[in-house]
Amino acid sequence: MKALFIGGTGTISTGIVKRLSQDPMWEVWLLNRGNRSEVVPQNVQVITCDAHDEQAVAEKISGMTFDVVGEFIGFSVADVERDYRLFRGKTKQYIYISSASAYHKPSADYVITEGTALANPHWEYSRNKIACEEFLMKKYREEGFPVTIVRPSHTYDERNIPLGVQGKKGFYQVIRRMQEGKPVLIQGDGTSLWTVTFNSDFAIGYTALMGNPHAIGEAFQITGDETLTWNQIYETIAKALDVELHPYYVSSAFLSAAGDKYGFDFEGSLIGDKAVSVKFDNKKIKRLAPDMGTHVRFDQGVQIALQYVLDHPDEFEEDPEFDNWCDKVIDALEKAKEEI
Repeated sequence: MKALFIGGTGTISTGIVKRLSQDPMWEVWLLNRGNRSEVVPQNVQVITCDAHDEQAVAEKISGMTFDVVGEFIGFSVADVERDYRLFRGKTKQYIYISSASAYHKPSADYVITEGTALANPHWEYSRNKIACEEFLMKKYREEGFPVTIVRPSHTYDERNIPLGVQGKKGFYQVIRRMQEGKPVLIQGDGTSLWTVTFNSDFAIGYTALMGNPHAIGEAFQITGDETLTWNQIYETIAKALDVELHPYYVSSAFLSAAGDKYGFDFEGSLIGDKAVSVKFDNKKIKRLAPDMGTHVRFDQGVQIALQYVLDHPDEFEEDPEFDNWCDKVIDALEKAKEEI
């Protein structure tokens, strides 16, 4: 069977590509600009092309057909409209990566299922994902376009560590603050629930959908079964670093307001997502992927990621702007306490 992944070298997709590269049943192709060739297994073939250049892609895939096309970098309706034009009649299944952030927050029930309403007034990213889903499902209903929707939650790999509050350059500066004994910002009081999934676990669920006729026209959320409080998440990271955690709790609303002028989108990432407790009901994906679950616990995943960080220091950049902003937020709140 033949699969083409648009992207294929990101956090989620690398786990899938690695898993399929070890399966003799699959011939795996990637369509991307070739910027991260070092993470591509040797037996995976790459079509080097900018996916946004529709004419160039059409020329590259001329005469080719696929059992599965997986879209990992589709963030706008224009992206999926392009894919529809390119792959209509050329694939037996089109799998679109949406997002669990598309679910209404907070929902009527904190346990999320695929039937939970889709709505997110706080985050344009999520609204765009919803619009992409709507376009694709319309094409499925009206024309039989063979779409499958996948909604990941917080998926990470050896190059990423899940956090609630971080700057534009990612998690590394928070790790540095922990190592330096500085307080780190945690949204709310740290007791809200969050689900984290290592990318190799996510790949178990995703690959079970590939070529599966029961997945056509359906949406699936794929997450691990490990649900933690944010306090547990930060404490686990500090323990892996062998340092004492100094949490500094700040309301998500305050973080959103204080971060606006610095370009930190905490309204979307916190109020529209991480500030709300969620737990996922994964019965639907487990019917098609009985092995789906948490095989890499968070404490294990953090150890893997931190070892990668230590072994590849040149890949991670300090973020003095975010570091200074954290100090300003803490100083301002401490001053307010004194003045009241």
